[in-house]
Amino acid sequence: MKKLLFLFLLVTLTANVFAQNKGILLEDLTWQEAEKVLQPDTVVVLALGAAAKEHGPHLKLKNDWTMAEYYKQRVLKSAQVVIAPTINYHFYPAFVEYPGSTSLRLETARDLTVDICRSLARFGPRRFYLINTGVSTLRALKPAAEMLAKDGILLRYLDITKDIDEFVKPIEKQPGGTHADEIETSEMLYIAPASVNMKKAVKDYTPRPSTSTRLTRDPQAAARGEGTYSPSGTWGDATLATREKGRIITEGTVATIFRQIESLRQTPPPSPEKK
Repeated sequence: MKKLLFLFLLVTLTANVFAQNKGILLEDLTWQEAEKVLQPDTVVVLALGAAAKEHGPHLKLKNDWTMAEYYKQRVLKSAQVVIAPTINYHFYPAFVEYPGSTSLRLETARDLTVDICRSLARFGPRRFYLINTGVSTLRALKPAAEMLAKDGILLRYLDITKDIDEFVKPIEKQPGGTHADEIETSEMLYIAPASVNMKKAVKDYTPRPSTSTRLTRDPQAAARGEGTYSPSGTWGDATLATREKGRIITEGTVATIFRQIESLRQTPPPSPEKK
C-alpha cells in the first residue's frame, strides 16, 4: 500500500512539474516522443551562449552560457515550443587572446547552426528561433539563415546590437562598449548575482579602431591597429552596473524574445529552391 501511494505521489508530482511548463525540452524525450512533437507547425528554439569565453575580471567564462540557459528557462515556462539543447561553442574570435576563451572558425559556426536545424527539420519543423547572446555570432548566423532559407527552413535570431535598444539606451551611462560592460554586468546582477564580483569590476574602454574588432592585452598590437587595447578583457564600464538596470534589460529582452517567437510562428517558411 505504501509503495502504491509513493508511486501515485511521484506521478502526480511529475505531472505538476510538466504542467508548469508550456514548452518541451527535446533532450528529455525519447525518440518516439520526439516524433510526436516535431511537426511542421512546431517552432524549435535553440539557445546560444559561450561556456568558455572571457568576460573581464568580474564575470565567469561561462557568462553567456548562464545567460542563454536563463532565457531558455523563461521560454520553456511560457511558450509552446520545442527547445533543443543549448549551443555552447560558436564564433568568438575577439577574445581568443585571453586564457580559457574558445572560438570556432566562422564557417564551422555557420555550418554547426545549419546542420542542427537541417537535422531537426528532417522530422517536420520549418521554423527555428535562436536565443543569441553574442555579437560576433551574428556574422555566422546571417549566412546560416540564408543557407537554410534555400532549403525552405526559416531561421530567426535575437540581435542584441539592435533588438533591445529601446530598453538599453534610456538607462546606459557608459561612453561605449559591448562586452562585460555596464549592460551585460547589469543583466548578470539580475540573472545570476552570485556569479558577479563587483569588487573586481572595472572601467576599461578605448574606442575601437576600424581595422580590427578583437580585444588585445598587447599595447603594441593595439598601437599597430591590430586590436582594441583591454588589459582587463572588459570593453565598457562595468562599475556602472546595477541590478535594477539588469531587471529592465532582462525583462525587456524576455518580452522581445516572446514577441519574435510569436512573429516567427505566424510567418510562412520560404519555398525551397529547386535543385
